[in-house]
Amino acid sequence: MYRLDDFMQDIEKRNPAQPEFIQAVREVVESVIDTVNDNPRYIRNRILERITEPDRVISFKVEWEDDDGNIRVNRGYRVQFNNALGPYKGGLRFHASVTEGTMKFLGFEQTFKNALTTLPMGGGKGGSDFSPKGRSDGEILRFCRSFMTELYKYIGPDTDVPAGDIGVGGREIGFLYGQYKRIVTENTGVLTGKGFGWGGSRIRPEATGFGTMYFADNMLHENGEEMNGKRIAISGFGNVAWGAVMKATQLGAKVVTISGPDGYIYDENGINTPEKWAYMLQLRASNNDVVKPYASRFNAEFVPEKKPWEVPVDLAFPCAIQNELGAEDAECLINNGVKYVVETSNMGCTAEAIERFKRNHVLFAPGKAANAGGVAVSGLEMSQNAMHYFWPAEEVDAKLREIMKSIHTECVTHGREDGGYIDYVKGANIAGFRKVADAMCDQGF
Repeated sequence: MYRLDDFMQDIEKRNPAQPEFIQAVREVVESVIDTVNDNPRYIRNRILERITEPDRVISFKVEWEDDDGNIRVNRGYRVQFNNALGPYKGGLRFHASVTEGTMKFLGFEQTFKNALTTLPMGGGKGGSDFSPKGRSDGEILRFCRSFMTELYKYIGPDTDVPAGDIGVGGREIGFLYGQYKRIVTENTGVLTGKGFGWGGSRIRPEATGFGTMYFADNMLHENGEEMNGKRIAISGFGNVAWGAVMKATQLGAKVVTISGPDGYIYDENGINTPEKWAYMLQLRASNNDVVKPYASRFNAEFVPEKKPWEVPVDLAFPCAIQNELGAEDAECLINNGVKYVVETSNMGCTAEAIERFKRNHVLFAPGKAANAGGVAVSGLEMSQNAMHYFWPAEEVDAKLREIMKSIHTECVTHGREDGGYIDYVKGANIAGFRKVADAMCDQGF
């Protein structure tokens, strides 16, 4: 029999100075420990110990030359966490905050997120402490070539299939894929998020944002409500926020905020036109990480150095980075009457914030469930590459909607409590954990 405190004490001892990873493990283990203790097979196979330890952590040096001819050195990582269900699958993040611990946390979360999609994908994550911000296209190209020259040895269409993440968009995927082809002389589906003209899938850039809105729509319907007429706060302004804003508008809601490191935009008229959506992409492409120019362009309010969670809304969607919504933010949302919080960034809310949402019966969806749309369409891209075929946008969108509905159903099945409240965190963790754990037991060790 496992005791939570004893198990977590060992995790902390084995993973010093990795707070995000420890936070992610605690959230899952708290949810599944009773399930494990009730299943002798899981205990006999030591599933908890095995599932919280990555298969391997790969780190490497990335040397590249800037535009002034100076040699630069960054660190690169690939964490191949668990492949019980299929090839390792997870994004690459180019950001100054990247460390081994953040990659482990993201790879761990990815394992259960991918399991929830029911597609044959294991969990992994990678990246570098290199930031594309302020860098020229030539510098980014040289960095990507050097990064892939090291990474290519460990990936493949049936081994490990990376995708994009923060700092890795279509441009970076193109540069990385080009170098992979030069080295291995193969044109295979080794990366997802590719351009549509060379192996990509329709609606992949929008998929995470679309998927989170489909999940939220299911949450509303489960409670006898609908998206039409709802006010929404969104953080971030990149691809994820962009897709979420578009889909929310299509479903009849009004998004009134986006944000960046410099502050947030409050647009009472709604971020609801193709011109505004296109400008979000223009801001992101500038690599300046600021949203203030949106205010003067569209006569909206800019609130410097603050987060959007002080705005009264029905639904809140953190779409930027881990732990962006803390306890004080949660209290602010609760006091302003928020009813649903849908975590769209990976572990976007702190444990303290989630505890406050639950205590006040605000329905909270964790990222591993709500933001699975991106990796779901990446999985569909892998299938299309394997068939040397592509599906039209309408078909991909329909498949995405069904996958998100299925994930929501799993969360409700495993998360509904006495009294009717749905603990989506518990439901997602148990559903994802059981899929991976059962596969691990079936395959031995």
